[in-house]
Amino acid sequence: MILAATTDESLARMSDLLIYSSMAVYTLAFFAHIAEWVFGSRSKVGRTSAALTSRATAATAAVTVQVKQAGGTAVLDKPKVVTRAAAGSRDVPDGPGAAGGTVKGDLYGRIAVSLTALAFLVEASGVVTRALAVQRAPWGNMYEFSTTFSTVAVGAYLAFLVAGKNVRWIGLPLVTTVLLDLGMATTWLKTPSDQLVPALDSYWLWIHVSTAIFCGAVFYLGAVATLLYLFRDSYENKLATGGNPGAFARSVMERLPSAASLDKFSYRINAAVFPLWTFTIIAGAIWAGDAWGRYWGWDAKEVWSFITWVGYAAYLHARATAGWKGRKAAYIALIAFACFLFNYYGVNIFVSSKHSYAGV
Repeated sequence: MILAATTDESLARMSDLLIYSSMAVYTLAFFAHIAEWVFGSRSKVGRTSAALTSRATAATAAVTVQVKQAGGTAVLDKPKVVTRAAAGSRDVPDGPGAAGGTVKGDLYGRIAVSLTALAFLVEASGVVTRALAVQRAPWGNMYEFSTTFSTVAVGAYLAFLVAGKNVRWIGLPLVTTVLLDLGMATTWLKTPSDQLVPALDSYWLWIHVSTAIFCGAVFYLGAVATLLYLFRDSYENKLATGGNPGAFARSVMERLPSAASLDKFSYRINAAVFPLWTFTIIAGAIWAGDAWGRYWGWDAKEVWSFITWVGYAAYLHARATAGWKGRKAAYIALIAFACFLFNYYGVNIFVSSKHSYAGV
């Protein structure tokens, strides 16, 4: 028994060391992402030339009809059609990314992604080691939930990159948020490894909480895209009305995907994860029936989980409604994610409920 306790304590200390080590690597990745944006900043002449070339190419591709001669029959290729993700969207090409299309910027970007992947592996090792130390799922309190949440968020980001998706622009806000999350976890939310309270000691912990963590992590990526969409949309509106944005705004906004692409990305993310969030609430109700003898008791955590569900349902409905596409729907998506954040931080810290066992 004494040997087992000593081993568990050693594993817990190792887990803490790995989490702190991942923070150090994330910090290096943060500076590499900053370097990518700084060294990827192009001159005014280069930006203008690239923008004009991209717009000309897009316009030509949208109207050109090619003729192929097959045998003696002329075959017309189907012309490319530019689709719009939201009402009022403009036909604007995507930017070249944080690297700005420059070799040096791309080099720092690759270094940033490599460091982010290394930090992810170190942090994931810390989460697994924590699980071995407590001999249960490593998300029984806010500290464990926070470390696992940031691990899954970075993992989802890296999965998009591996799949060939153009999402490297998420890297800087993601790493910044992860550092803030881990900083709060290790400073204010740190909880010694311990066994679960009886209500949590169930296989439903693996099912319900793991899906909640995954949904929140992916909802976060959608929220980042939604926020950037609002900035990019305002920038495009200003250009369309003859405005003259500042040099900093041009340098940043012109390297992001177009507002239409950001809007489409956030919509697809939220729409794909919404059914899983629905399952999360249902699984939580089933677990509540096993633990407390009732499926729904209007507990604060249950109420805010439902409010979050209503928020994302309203967002998806708004996207299907002509007058609510675009910025109005984006505001609803951000409100829904804010409800998710309050459900985690606000309810756990400030509200007394049956879910207060999460501990700080």
